[in-house]
Amino acid sequence: MDISALKLDFKALNEQINAEDGDVRISDCCGHRFIGCGAKGKTITINGTPGNALGAYMDGAVIEVNGNAQDAVGDTMNDGEIIIRGSAGDALGYAMRGGSIYVKNDAGYRTGIHMKEYRDKKPVIVIGGKAGSFLGEYLAGGIIIVLGIGAEDVPVGNFTGTGMHGGRIFVRTENELENLPAQVTITVADEDEKMGIKGYISRFAGLFGADIDALMRDKFYVLKPNAKNPYKQLYTVN
Repeated sequence: MDISALKLDFKALNEQINAEDGDVRISDCCGHRFIGCGAKGKTITINGTPGNALGAYMDGAVIEVNGNAQDAVGDTMNDGEIIIRGSAGDALGYAMRGGSIYVKNDAGYRTGIHMKEYRDKKPVIVIGGKAGSFLGEYLAGGIIIVLGIGAEDVPVGNFTGTGMHGGRIFVRTENELENLPAQVTITVADEDEKMGIKGYISRFAGLFGADIDALMRDKFYVLKPNAKNPYKQLYTVN
């Protein structure tokens, strides 16, 4: 089903999307909020710039954005895949608990805040360019990968991993990461750790035309929770 959002407010647009059982293609999207909230079993293709909370609570759908996206993409997402062929705003993957998000270019502040995993649910965020400060804030589980493609300096902002007590953050860079909080430890990823994320990087490369072999040859740092951090008493550390 093809829908033009040009003369629709966000409520009317979402009513049409939700009423359609099959795949949906949206044109003329400009700041329309809550697209794909709770969606499952369909593919939603968006031409334009969707507004806040794209794919919130999504439970198995696929959303592909031919453009940029605003804040809180994948908020509390449970399953499925979101593909952004541009950049994303702040709080990408907020409280995300399953599925995957792939961003071709950059992401804003607080990507992956409160992201978590449980049993077979392991959320994944892959960012092709840079991420802003407080990446992985209070991260409780899942994997965040920042590839830093085109970045001449460190591709993450300050305070990466603040309050982190689970999961892993991988950053591809030759530069040293600074301003890290006491809650994280940092090492150069070994070959086993790099092989553990190769499938996600391969998916990114297939979506956006990157060179998987060149990416995998480079240095990755991996951030893990510090076992001595003060959050250990409150949360299960994987």
